Amino acid sequence: MKISLLSKSESYRLTEAIKKKWPSQFILPKVKTIKVYEVEQGKRILKYDNITAIQISDNIILPFLGESHLLRYFPCVVVDMGAVKFICNGAKILRPGITKFDSFGAGDIVTVKDLNFSKTIAAGIAIQDSETASRNPKGYVIDNLHYISDKFWEAYKEIDNKF
Repeated sequence: MKISLLSKSESYRLTEAIKKKWPSQFILPKVKTIKVYEVEQGKRILKYDNITAIQISDNIILPFLGESHLLRYFPCVVVDMGAVKFICNGAKILRPGITKFDSFGAGDIVTVKDLNFSKTIAAGIAIQDSETASRNPKGYVIDNLHYISDKFWEAYKEIDNKF
């Protein structure tokens, strides 16, 4: 795994991208440099202060699932326990598995919690808004981009043990 520090200008560009996409109530601390762990080409773990994020592409930066203090700022859906196995294998979040919705718009970052334990098991981008999704009996609601046991989760365990 390649590790590097971003320049001040690159760090600024990433923090601006985060500010645009993350909820407005989340206050991002001023950042000088960001430590980057390259998981694979174009997909990286970003770490600074007490914030860890996952960069899927230039425009998509998600909170890391292990950072519960960050996850509370994001809207979530709750899924029944039958959906958990599939979600933790990378499946998109389907309407029939969702039991509860927070309010969100299409394109927003949304987290996914399980029904029994209220643990966050995934994060992704909403394909449709919560109002439309709650009225539909079926269909894709969230594109699952980061989930428990994915390559970012496993890479972070390796980073956490080394540093």
